[in-house]
Amino acid sequence: MGADKLGQTLGAMADSNQKSEYIVGVDFGGTKVLTGIFTPGLKCIGKTKISTKAQRGTDAVIERIARCVLDAVDECDLKMDQVRGIGIGAPGAVDTENGRVIFAPNLGWEDVPLKKALEKLLDRPVFLENDCNICSLGVYETELDPKPRHMLGVFIGTGIGGGLILDGKPYSGYNRTAGEVGHMVLDINGPKCGCGNKGCFEALASRTAMFRRIQAAVKEGQETLLTAMLGKDLADMRSGDLRKAIRRGDKFVEKVVEEAAEYTGIAIANLINLLSPQVVVLGGGIMAALDDEMLAIIVETAREYAFPGAIKGVEIISSNLGDDAGITGAAVPARRETR
Repeated sequence: MGADKLGQTLGAMADSNQKSEYIVGVDFGGTKVLTGIFTPGLKCIGKTKISTKAQRGTDAVIERIARCVLDAVDECDLKMDQVRGIGIGAPGAVDTENGRVIFAPNLGWEDVPLKKALEKLLDRPVFLENDCNICSLGVYETELDPKPRHMLGVFIGTGIGGGLILDGKPYSGYNRTAGEVGHMVLDINGPKCGCGNKGCFEALASRTAMFRRIQAAVKEGQETLLTAMLGKDLADMRSGDLRKAIRRGDKFVEKVVEEAAEYTGIAIANLINLLSPQVVVLGGGIMAALDDEMLAIIVETAREYAFPGAIKGVEIISSNLGDDAGITGAAVPARRETR
């Protein structure tokens, strides 16, 4: 959809007699754009998801984000002038104040004025933040009551990201890259990570890491129920398949997941020693699928490796928001800044 057509759609959806009450939250990354429509009380009334298609280039991705917003608003039988603000969580380093994506390697973006571009297409105020900070903010605002002053979010999916709430506010640090917990090195002799280092947390415990280990072992003759379920190449493997295999008695898959959980516990122990959060919240697709198999191991390992004085009284819990953490968190600054 081109900019002219977007403008025509936007005009068709406008109605100056409607009151601007609703908030839009957008979570996008290298593979998908997810948009949610929220009431002022952060109740989600509808969602729309489309693929990002990053290979088409920056302008095309921005237009797809705008289209996803318009589609979500339309699916909820609303009009754009009933929307008072749009929050967006973007991957990589983000300049929140100026609304720019500084660097997003999974998209190939550098210094992209995303806020300005979307405001031009959608004619509504846009508020930009890093995606993992946004996920943490979504959990913080909707799941943690009373609110802790300091929270760490760790999100395990295709990769691993983190978000920090310090003194009740998202923290991005000097270079806007605070929370890149997936690139802590846990094993200098470990597998190579996408960032170029060896033994990063992400290379040891993400969904990608687990899948690669399983696929490599199967090629070497390892037996697993997954091949009967999915075929020898395991091309369509999903996080939920690991849960199914474990519950059917697959000891190999169980071992892979347990080791990922142990690495996660070690990483969290290091972060607790460094940051002293009151609460650590685990989220992302892996935790949504494998919480029962991983959480107890993560907690036990973190308590084993953390400095005793640092971990005293710290809660380590799972989020119930799943994929909705990003869109919920993105709606928070849009709600706050448009009151």
